[in-house]
Amino acid sequence: MENYTMEGRTYRYYGQEAPLYPFGYGLSYTTFRYRDLVLSPPVLPVCANLSVSVVLENTGLRDSEEVVQLYLRWEQSSVPVPRWQLVAFRRVAVPAGQEAKLFFQVLAEQRAVWAQDWRLEPGTFTLFAGGQQPGQKTRAPSEVLSTQFSVTGTARPLRGC
Repeated sequence: MENYTMEGRTYRYYGQEAPLYPFGYGLSYTTFRYRDLVLSPPVLPVCANLSVSVVLENTGLRDSEEVVQLYLRWEQSSVPVPRWQLVAFRRVAVPAGQEAKLFFQVLAEQRAVWAQDWRLEPGTFTLFAGGQQPGQKTRAPSEVLSTQFSVTGTARPLRGC
């Protein structure tokens, strides 16, 4: 094998063609609503971690569980990167009519790109939070919230943080 690129071989690199059953595809016995996606800080140094909170509300009539998923997208990168990358997930049980506030950490190394070495780069990133991948079409409706954050500083090797 001479071509080691993953383009066209995994869901992360499909380009415009979506997989038939992407990660997070499925049905539920209730409906959920996402709100109040908050990033802290919204501008962070290149080696810093990002704190994330989001509120998940069960708007249906049945107690149920939801798999909350966080995806990261690089807006500009010096090397090819996935369309988005799963950086965190958690299964949460939420009673009917109730809500849960969830907290996550997105570590600096989860923003690293491979350029002959793992590197952290400054730039703009988009974070998605929801019950499915961004832009996914399913029979069970699920919101995906998004917001951007910025990373400042100069590019550096991950091991230099």
